[in-house]
Amino acid sequence: MAEPAPRYWIGVASRDHAKAGEAGGFCQLGHGKAAPVERLSPGDGIVYYAPRERLGDGDPVQAFVTIGRIRDGSAYRANQSEDFHPVRRDVDYFPCREAPIRPLLDQLSFISDRTRWGMPFRRGSFAIPKEDFLLIAGAMGVGERFG
Repeated sequence: MAEPAPRYWIGVASRDHAKAGEAGGFCQLGHGKAAPVERLSPGDGIVYYAPRERLGDGDPVQAFVTIGRIRDGSAYRANQSEDFHPVRRDVDYFPCREAPIRPLLDQLSFISDRTRWGMPFRRGSFAIPKEDFLLIAGAMGVGERFG
């Protein structure tokens, strides 16, 4: 039986949270909820969009900041603190440059209304077409990793 085609995802997190995941080799979505992470499969691509520097405040970033591929294995519950056990997946992140979203707005198919381009990101995580993912990966300087 053939392996399923990879899917492509955007996660939304502050830059400091996305970078912490990159440093730790993991992703978590929706503030550690299980359902969005359990939708990911080995081989899927994931890119993080950061609206701000820090959760709830900080300077605007409005850029894609990390990108990687979901590793083999399953989702697991991490022990981040005594009372916080987020669900995560392991990720192979790639060294990349940040890609501001504004130059990409007219080319991304999931942006249906340029005047309200931020609306899709309110979902916290969502699947995108491969073509959009490759456009973002190219802007981040790692398009060849997913081509």
